Parts: sequence; C-alpha cells; structure tokens
Amino acid sequence: MRYNLLDRQKDLIILLARILMMILFVTAGWGKLTAFSGTVGYFSAIGAPLPQVAAAVAIVMEFFVGLALVLGFYTRPLALLMSLFVLGTAIIGHHFWNMVEPDKSANTIQFFKNMSIIGGLWLLSVTGAGRFSLDRR
Repeated sequence: MRYNLLDRQKDLIILLARILMMILFVTAGWGKLTAFSGTVGYFSAIGAPLPQVAAAVAIVMEFFVGLALVLGFYTRPLALLMSLFVLGTAIIGHHFWNMVEPDKSANTIQFFKNMSIIGGLWLLSVTGAGRFSLDRR
C-alpha cells in the first residue's frame, strides 16, 4: 500500500500541532505562576469569581495541563478538559456582548480565537497524541 506524505508524517504533524496549540497556554501559565499576586489582582479587576481560586485553576490548566498535552500525557481526556477551560475563559474574560468599542472588537476576536482553539482541542481528543507522546509508551 502506498502512503502520501501526510500519512507518513501524521505523527510528526500531530506533535507539532500539540506544541503550537499549547505554547500560548504554557507561556501564559508560567507568567501567572511566577507572578501569582499580580494574577489574582488581574482576576479581581476583571470580576472573576473567587480570584485566588481562579488564578490557581488557570495556572494548573494553562501550565501543567498544557505541558501534559505537549508531552502527550492523557491527551484525549485532558484535551476535552482544556476545551472546557478555554470555553470558560472565553465567557468570563472575553464577554464582548456586554462591551462597547474598542473593547468589543478586540474581545470579539479573542472570543472566537478561543472557539477555534476549542475546535483544535476537540480534534486532538479524537486523533490522540500520536506516536511521539507519553501516551504511546
């Protein structure tokens, strides 16, 4: 049977997709982890419920779950869990429907970026982590 380039490189593409999708979360999570009090202050300012808990959840999800997804560890369930987190951050942090310009335009883009990321996470939950992952070992 003959495979095209995409078939032969599928596992490498999945690895690169995991890295590209999670680089945003891992770097943001690291920033929150190393500046916890500032993160709590920011969450207070945007009206997040229980800002200290929200900051801790954000760090766990962005940094630790993000790293797990890069490494391909429990990829399918963690991708679904991350998609719920991303939906929550879209609703809490980018509620463009309650905003006026220029914040409305910027947050509309951010909200729909989150929706796109959710699509990628759902796809990852279906495909799995591929050969280059801890799941495969």
